[in-house]
Amino acid sequence: MSFSKIFTTAALASLFAGILLTIVQQIGVIPSILEAEKYETSTPAPRANAAISVEPRDQGPREQGHGEGHGEGAEVGAPQDGMQRTLLTLAANVLIAMGFALLLGAASSLHGNILSWKSGLLWGLAGYVVFFVAPSLGLAPELPGTEAAALQTRKFWWVGTAVSTAGGLALIAFAPIWLLKGAGVILLLVPHLVGAPHPASPEALAPQQLLTTFIIATAIAKAIFWLSLGGAYGYFNRKLMGKT
Repeated sequence: MSFSKIFTTAALASLFAGILLTIVQQIGVIPSILEAEKYETSTPAPRANAAISVEPRDQGPREQGHGEGHGEGAEVGAPQDGMQRTLLTLAANVLIAMGFALLLGAASSLHGNILSWKSGLLWGLAGYVVFFVAPSLGLAPELPGTEAAALQTRKFWWVGTAVSTAGGLALIAFAPIWLLKGAGVILLLVPHLVGAPHPASPEALAPQQLLTTFIIATAIAKAIFWLSLGGAYGYFNRKLMGKT
């Protein structure tokens, strides 16, 4: 499959998945973030490097003040709540989906697969495990006002976990001998045996119930995103290849 077809397929799939993710976020994720920001702006932050939510992007941990936080404590130039914030979120979701779709297309092409919407769902599920489930087992999505370990340390663990999980799943799925499949299982476990970085005294300004609601909503939103991205990529891939 040529690069132009991979790019076109990725563009169509990312537009579909990015729009769908934005709609889901507006319903279940963003309200929790906005509610948490009320606690953040009404209470002095316990530490300068307190973490802000990893939502709505799959980019790993971020520093406070760079991302979703708004209100009185937001930095100058931050987008306003409402349409501006929604459009910026949509643009970010589509761009990030484009990157993941290109990665999906490259990986499937290297393996020799011509994806359909059904097989695309499986690749999307793998992406969900690699980029959300596995990292979230150590570093759960965080609301504004939540203390966290040093940003660089969290980034290093997050990236290492994603790479290790991807390698582990690839060996389990495609390795020709059981010894390599066993190595894949070990790769899945290594980041969690090492352990994710956490502050000595974890604190959060938002109540636990709000945090739980946010984590569940985030997990559902990411599942919908990855499954729609994989399924849409497979669907458009078949259409461009002239197959049904």
